[in-house]
Amino acid sequence: MESVARGGTRWRRFAVVMVPGVAATAAIGVAVAQGALAASFSVSGQQFKVSADRLEGTGFAQYGGLDVGPNKETGHAVAISSFKSADLTNMCQSVVTPNVPLVGTVTLRLTAGGKGTPAHADNLYVDLDDLSGDATFGDIDIGVAAGAKTRGPKLAPNTNPGAFAQQAKTATIENVRQTAWATTAGTFKLSGLHMAISKGVKECY
Repeated sequence: MESVARGGTRWRRFAVVMVPGVAATAAIGVAVAQGALAASFSVSGQQFKVSADRLEGTGFAQYGGLDVGPNKETGHAVAISSFKSADLTNMCQSVVTPNVPLVGTVTLRLTAGGKGTPAHADNLYVDLDDLSGDATFGDIDIGVAAGAKTRGPKLAPNTNPGAFAQQAKTATIENVRQTAWATTAGTFKLSGLHMAISKGVKECY
């Protein structure tokens, strides 16, 4: 399954996960408060949840960003996490849509990457605002300028090149749990894909 690679001013779309945390989260929060982050494209206004038993990635980079609502009236501070390559074991994505006419609340749930063949993504970007898990990073640099990073996919458009960033040669995250506003991958291969819509709230976690 393939999607269009990030380019121009359109960055992100679809499912997946990642990112580390504490030092970068604090610094990105400061950058948002100082108005150092540029706005990205408009997002739907609905978050989605993603979980995975394990994420193994190479070429990792993370920096701050801002996603805006469809009417450009609301903004969402996000951590943009990017991987040159990532494998996800037992991935799940869920989106809850409340108050659908004649139906009520419904959940769209997608699963992939089980039965011994992980889901695989190349040039992956995720705009998230919450993540938990057990993370291990190899050869990590914290505090590099976003425009000077040497790992991960190319810098997202409209990103301040002087903004705080971190990068690592490798990243492994166990028991991934995240909420995100958008995800983009140049190529996304979803082995064992299953998608279903059901009534009620039936999120991944």
